[in-house]
Amino acid sequence: MIEILNPAEVAKARVTGRLVADILQTLKKRATVGTNLLEIDQWTARMIQDAGAESCYVDYAPSFGRGPFGHYICTGVNDAVLHGLPHDYELQDGDLLSLDLAVAKAGIAADSAISFIVGDTRPAQSVELITATERALAAGIAAAGPGARIGDISHAIGTVLTDAGYQVNTEFGGHGIGSTMHQDPHVPNTGRPGRGYTLRPGLMLALEPWIMADTAQLTFDADGWTLRSATGARSAHSEHTIVITDDGAEILTLPTSS
Repeated sequence: MIEILNPAEVAKARVTGRLVADILQTLKKRATVGTNLLEIDQWTARMIQDAGAESCYVDYAPSFGRGPFGHYICTGVNDAVLHGLPHDYELQDGDLLSLDLAVAKAGIAADSAISFIVGDTRPAQSVELITATERALAAGIAAAGPGARIGDISHAIGTVLTDAGYQVNTEFGGHGIGSTMHQDPHVPNTGRPGRGYTLRPGLMLALEPWIMADTAQLTFDADGWTLRSATGARSAHSEHTIVITDDGAEILTLPTSS
């Protein structure tokens, strides 16, 4: 299903998007050396509840996971790039942590992900991975607007990633979002310009470039959810929810401080 939101629904999406972004920024500040991933999950659950919102993850049971997910946020450490199931692990200095959060409020969902380094040690490769996904995300957003096509976004994202020397996996990518978290159209992280669905005002998309340092191959953890790089290399993931407007694209998942 491809859903086009009306102005009242877009207004609700702004509220949800800001909530998601604010929660992620709070978690980034709290996540220090020694923080347990299960603590992050508990903090997330509390903030969602306090905001009168609903988790899009806790009861989520798609075909690609061993559901239901049972937690409130995805926590990926180092080589865990997608759908990281929170577990009993204490963060170490220099860990690359990716947090992916989707929440619904007043019937409209928003989805965002950030990657950052924990502690004082800043491995150069990790910094480069994060920077590449952030630049690719910005390029994808810049390519979005009324009359553009999904392939234009995919091409913009993929060009940044491949020019930086990374391989691009197309099994998982961005997606439509609105009254539910995952909708059509699928937004691959590489593609051909001028192809695919034509963007219209009111369309919400979650764009999410993610990469692994030296591979495009994934492996599943025994938990049935966590996806890791097949080589054990580090990974990064950045995501924003946007809405197509009459003259471009509006980022919905910016924190209040922005």
